[in-house]
Amino acid sequence: MTTLLLIVHIVVCFALVLIVLLQGGKGADIGATFGAGSSQTVFGATGGQSFMGKLTTGAAVIFMLTSLLLAYYYAKPGADSIMPESIGQAVSQTEKSTAEPVVVPNAEEATPPEKTK
Repeated sequence: MTTLLLIVHIVVCFALVLIVLLQGGKGADIGATFGAGSSQTVFGATGGQSFMGKLTTGAAVIFMLTSLLLAYYYAKPGADSIMPESIGQAVSQTEKSTAEPVVVPNAEEATPPEKTK
């Protein structure tokens, strides 16, 4: 279930980016805001929402819903970590192997010489 939801989330994410990049700029419509042209329309100076605007709204709603559902499914109450068990075991084994003391065969050679004044 979560794998399917994650795939849908990623696809909608890329679709949302493409939809936003395909939309035209709003710089040409700035004149209608200040009274130029036909600003006395029913839906305001810019008119009704275009197909791309509706598509953007739909993709954004789906993106937010999948985000919330993924957060709900991946939040496990009482869990100490978000890491899977296999990674946690590998990290603990690595920490144990690096925590062992280093044995120097000849300790006299390993000590730094004293400073003289």
